[in-house]
Amino acid sequence: MGYTPSHLGHVNIYVRNAEASRQWYEDVLGLHTYDFLAGRAAFMTANLDESHEIALMEVGADAEGPHKGQVGLNHMAWRMETLDDLADFYNNLHDKGVEIKRVSNHSLSLGIYIEDPDGNGIEVYYETPRSEWYRQEKLFLHGDRPEVNFPGPWEKELQPDGVATKS
Repeated sequence: MGYTPSHLGHVNIYVRNAEASRQWYEDVLGLHTYDFLAGRAAFMTANLDESHEIALMEVGADAEGPHKGQVGLNHMAWRMETLDDLADFYNNLHDKGVEIKRVSNHSLSLGIYIEDPDGNGIEVYYETPRSEWYRQEKLFLHGDRPEVNFPGPWEKELQPDGVATKS
């Protein structure tokens, strides 16, 4: 259909300090900075064929952070190509001392949830190919999802309900 977008192009989020946030996104997520304006904004991407996938807009040191349970962005999600890549990312988080909020097995994907220094939610995930999904519709929030095993270093943190919290 002509009126349907081809894909989500970028996310624009507010941060207290664009330079500090840019450094964090480069260090933790490995993003490339295409443009940076001190005191204003950073434009970053994981896909070098895109001008930016995230814009970090500075709002100042005294700005309030996100409020849980309030209308607004819950999290942004960055997809990894392979489960091994997700394991490398997970181990890198531990090496850098980044707090993992939870690891969730969604049956067709496995997500690692963290927050940036301003409290913006981030999921980094691996999703199985569509041909391996347990069905093609009604994928979420139904009680009949099958147990899917995603072996990796996070196994000790997964709880029986598929959600883990770092202690």
